[in-house]
Amino acid sequence: MENYTIVIFIMAIMIGLSAFADKIKLPYPILLISAGIAIGFIPDLPNIELNPEVVFLIFLPPLLYDAAFNISFKEFRTHINTIGSLATGLVFITATGIAVITHYLIPGMSWPLSFVLGAILSATDAVAAISITKGLGLSHKTVTILEGESLVNDASALVAYQLAVAAVTGTAFVIWKASLQFVILMGGGILIGFAMGKLLAFILQRVKDDALVTIAFMLLMPFVTYLLAETLHVSGVMAVVILGLSIARFSNKIFPDQLKQQSKNIWDIIIFLLNGLIFILIGLEFPYVVRGIERHLIFPYVCYAIVITIVTLGIRMTRVYLQRVNLQRAFRNPRARISEDALLDVPTSIIISWAGMRGIVSLAIAIGLPTTLQNGEPFPQRSAIIFISVLVVLFTLIGQGLTLPWIVKKLRKRAATSSPLRH
Repeated sequence: MENYTIVIFIMAIMIGLSAFADKIKLPYPILLISAGIAIGFIPDLPNIELNPEVVFLIFLPPLLYDAAFNISFKEFRTHINTIGSLATGLVFITATGIAVITHYLIPGMSWPLSFVLGAILSATDAVAAISITKGLGLSHKTVTILEGESLVNDASALVAYQLAVAAVTGTAFVIWKASLQFVILMGGGILIGFAMGKLLAFILQRVKDDALVTIAFMLLMPFVTYLLAETLHVSGVMAVVILGLSIARFSNKIFPDQLKQQSKNIWDIIIFLLNGLIFILIGLEFPYVVRGIERHLIFPYVCYAIVITIVTLGIRMTRVYLQRVNLQRAFRNPRARISEDALLDVPTSIIISWAGMRGIVSLAIAIGLPTTLQNGEPFPQRSAIIFISVLVVLFTLIGQGLTLPWIVKKLRKRAATSSPLRH
């Protein structure tokens, strides 16, 4: 009964703060995280542990499915080069960069442990990017690239994380096996998502006259698809993303406008509640993590987290700039088949660079670190890795999230003042 009361209390606060955030023009994830941290420090409040399995099963499938369903497939295909480079190459570059900094900066961090931390923080978060950029009036190109990257890179980060943890626990790392595993996980997830999309389309074609049954199937299928993919040891994230993309194209062809609106209204409520709840839970988790760290280590770890946050942002800005240059070079080559729409301008590049927040996936896989090694010994530096990961998530969400609207306004104002000069 006590836990039930706490959940109702958190939900009430979440809804109230979301409305308040809209009034003061503040991204509601920032306000919810801050409120969660404040609530978490209330004396005698029971510890609320965030179960990573709950995050991956309850939160991720509907949030990823909704984002994939609403993304423009045409825009996604146009920018597949940029999305692919950020969602795969940048993930592994970021994991390596963080690992190098961590190994030489933090005492006691071996190379395998450093790569664990790097893998945890390597991917941007779809939920954070979509929630914080919503309402900023970003171009379709910018939104598509940010959402597309965030949808795909979770799978890359999870593979990197599994390999790094295996190295810590004593499993030998073989590059060709790791590459094969990555291909199997991603390819298998895509196949499962495509097959489940076909199955759902077959079912919806026959029940489309019953609005409630149709919407119920669409609500259920992301969870079924994720569970099936994970049971078959392939990427549940990729499976749900492909499912969302497939059903979006199918629904546009056969669903009447009334059914589309009904479905949208229900999904909007569900996504609003899940989004709000996960952000306030991130804040609530912070005091719990702090209690597991010795007091004299808190300040050094905060400093390490700041350095890692800056390095991560620097790597991202460099990679986005190089992608912009590469696209321009490829556009001049007729054989490259890069359209003019796929090119990145300076404002878009800046926004994409700055909007790379970390979020629930980083937090979930950090908290899901094994407690022991294969020989029964405690997982080394586990508390430090979790604490630094949570700090970096908070720094990116609050720091980049708060400044992103200001950057967008500045870029828009600059574009407005410079545009008359072009005519």
